[in-house]
Amino acid sequence: MTAMLDFSDRVALVVGASKGIGAETARAFGRAKAAVVLAARDQSAIDDVARQIQAAGGQALAIRADVTDPDSMKALVSRAVDAFGRLDAAFNNATDGPRPAPLAEIDVEAFDRGIRTNIHGTFHGMKFQIAAMLECGGGTIVNMASTAGVEGVSGLSAYAAGKAGIIGLSRVAALDYADKNIRVNVVAPGPILTHHLEAAGQEAQHMAARAVPMGRLGTVTDVANAVLWLSSPLSGFMTGAVIPVDGGQLSGRVIKSNFRRDT
Repeated sequence: MTAMLDFSDRVALVVGASKGIGAETARAFGRAKAAVVLAARDQSAIDDVARQIQAAGGQALAIRADVTDPDSMKALVSRAVDAFGRLDAAFNNATDGPRPAPLAEIDVEAFDRGIRTNIHGTFHGMKFQIAAMLECGGGTIVNMASTAGVEGVSGLSAYAAGKAGIIGLSRVAALDYADKNIRVNVVAPGPILTHHLEAAGQEAQHMAARAVPMGRLGTVTDVANAVLWLSSPLSGFMTGAVIPVDGGQLSGRVIKSNFRRDT
């Protein structure tokens, strides 16, 4: 898709760009000719992704940042604007949380860490990104949620709560700035083949794929394509939307639920 989109003279910030979906989205923005600012806590990892973008002829700047620290996020946006003069698009992708477990068995600090990263981190990102976008006439923000934030998933209380919170924050921000030329949308991936599923092994991957109506796992490119589309004029009349990137999982469950009710 990136060959069809042109982000020339636009600046895109990808938060949580060290690996997986974030890294691929940063590379996709680079291929689409955006100047890309990459942020994460792992400076070495984002340096590597920035070098890949530069080697392909793009512009990239890697800045270490911690989404749980508002001062760090404010400095990140300030440095991005200082470097490139503006901010047009942002993708807030950082996530954290405890390992899957029944709710009563989850460590309180681990739960709080997930909420700080997902909800506080997305709030910190949007707060300073929106301020910068207002200065240059508008922009687009895409926030990373999950199908787990749309429906409950056993054992993922912290993750689901964080992603549901991101959806709520995004919808309100979309309304707050709809008349200011700032659009805020959400991607909600289903099972995506990232390092988490790779580490889980082939059996877990096959089980996850069997639960997807399309019969396969999603790829990081699938999600990156959705983010770039939501960041482009092609989605210009969309704000406050939650876009599943899930191979039909949510739709399939709704259809099955309706079928059971009717029979």
